[in-house]
Amino acid sequence: MIKNFGTKFIGWAFILAAVLLWSGWAFSPHEVGEYFIASDFANIGKNVWYWIWMYRIHIFGWVTMAIAIFGFVSMTGNKPYGVLIVPGAGMIIVGTFTIAIAAAYYYNYGAWGVGQTMGKSPEEIQEFLNGTLFTNQYVTCFVRFGRIFSGVGLILLGFGLLKWKLLSTWLGWFTVLLGFTAMGIILSIPDNFEVYKPVFHVKVIWLVSMGVFILLKGINLSKTD
Repeated sequence: MIKNFGTKFIGWAFILAAVLLWSGWAFSPHEVGEYFIASDFANIGKNVWYWIWMYRIHIFGWVTMAIAIFGFVSMTGNKPYGVLIVPGAGMIIVGTFTIAIAAAYYYNYGAWGVGQTMGKSPEEIQEFLNGTLFTNQYVTCFVRFGRIFSGVGLILLGFGLLKWKLLSTWLGWFTVLLGFTAMGIILSIPDNFEVYKPVFHVKVIWLVSMGVFILLKGINLSKTD
């Protein structure tokens, strides 16, 4: 097992990603659902700057997760591991940035909508929402496919961890099962933020588990050509 500056950076990046993702979500004063509703803007407007900063922290959690995955693949992307690790990590990164872009829409639209709906009647607010419904629908597609892409990547990455025992066996199976669960929920039911929410928390636990294990044990690169 290799333990060096690289493994320390990767381990802490995984942990920081988990902290940013979960704290930005948990401490937000208002949670937006799959689609904006009229009451969202009034609730966000009660403490708009605090809401903005919590959303920023959450988005940087996704960015930090991608950094952690980039770091991990930089150490494990050589032969023979690369055939599974590189495409797996690549799909996770693509999915992660897709979700981050969707989150940025909710963040920007929520903050912008507070100013646009201030002083308007409920009917006028509803008319404003109806005018942006198509854009919101496109963004839900970003969320859906981001989750599926990430799920595919987790499955490939998990099998790579298992095949070459790069980390602990249980962590490899955790990664595979998380990927199948993420894909299965999206493909088997219409996208629903409430149903998928537990998977987000499990992903945070996965990030912490990856980070702590890499910090304590390192990465097994004994089969590097």
